[in-house]
Amino acid sequence: MGVHPFVICWLIFAGPLWAAIGAGWLSRVYHRKGLERASARFVGGLGGGAFGPVFLVPVHFLTPDLRKWQWKAGTGAALVLELFLLFALLQPQNLCVTNANYVVNQILNGLSIGFIYALMGVGLTLIYSVQGIVNFAHGQFYMLGGYISYYFLNSVGDVNPLLGIPIAGLFTAILGGLFERLFLRPMHLGRVERPSEYAILMTFGFGFLLEYTTLGVVGPFPKMVTQPYVNLPRLEIFHFLILPNRWVAGCVGVVLFLALIYFLYRTWWGKALRAVSMNKMAASIAGINPLSMNTAAFSIGTLLVGMAGAALIPIFSWVPGVGAKASTRCYVVTVLGGLGSVPGALLGGLILGVVEALGAGCYPDPTKGAAYRDVFGLIVFALVLLLKPTGLFGRKV
Repeated sequence: MGVHPFVICWLIFAGPLWAAIGAGWLSRVYHRKGLERASARFVGGLGGGAFGPVFLVPVHFLTPDLRKWQWKAGTGAALVLELFLLFALLQPQNLCVTNANYVVNQILNGLSIGFIYALMGVGLTLIYSVQGIVNFAHGQFYMLGGYISYYFLNSVGDVNPLLGIPIAGLFTAILGGLFERLFLRPMHLGRVERPSEYAILMTFGFGFLLEYTTLGVVGPFPKMVTQPYVNLPRLEIFHFLILPNRWVAGCVGVVLFLALIYFLYRTWWGKALRAVSMNKMAASIAGINPLSMNTAAFSIGTLLVGMAGAALIPIFSWVPGVGAKASTRCYVVTVLGGLGSVPGALLGGLILGVVEALGAGCYPDPTKGAAYRDVFGLIVFALVLLLKPTGLFGRKV
């Protein structure tokens, strides 16, 4: 079967080649004229992929202000629409083409998991904002939170799995605080010659220790909490399929995210954390102890990701290796939103959840779609690194 003529025309007059040309070309044009080039790279890539030279040539000569969100949203929406039309042309019998309710259901399921992804990512973002390091053990704390909830719920009997979420969060917060106090504080006290390399080695090594210690204790066999959050079957409301466990987990993510926002902007400790993330020296002059804030940030970050793991164990089977996949998702979320941006972590988590759900649900071979779920998020990760390395809400440091 040959390639459809419309696809050939799209690849000639738009598509990935023109996206690469637009990202590089407009970036250089704006740089030569003393204008901001990061947005030019991002919009140039999207606009080139959607419209090719029809978009790039006028922008080259007029050089409008591409920092406005309308340029990014407009070119991004046009490119997504074109890709969908291409998909519909090549896969006319796919459910994502023939059944709008199916597409909406996939998006809703993606959003419900996306809030948990956001919770995982915001914990990593908080640690990075305050300490300036990436916690490479973040996914293993997520794994540990799920196991703590599982064994706690099994020990107390038939109770709602919601009860295991704060228990798991408390345990991971204490463990994270102890780890930071014992192994990362020497770095902040100036006792380590190469702090960046030291932080990578310590967090990566601790994550390795957590994963393989858990593997040795609980074994490699999958475990899952069998008690549902709510005793309801799958519900169909207005032709939309509602999966109760997923939506309860999503609501947990929303509540915890709102609680974190309140904590950061309405409490003294939250304001102190934000002050340390902006300028440690100025914060210490104002009477804030940066060392205490470092420990608090690490504890809160591990608390959030541990609770995220506990929220998802009634939905997914749990093995010690889930920590590695969770780490990948955390990095994708933080890069999408921008390192150090809490709103960016929320948006990044939602985007990742929807992309994974649509990618798996719309894949031409349904038996392989779930197996490729992680790949779709990594594709978005690569595109963001190419077009906007600082993320959607990130800034140059």
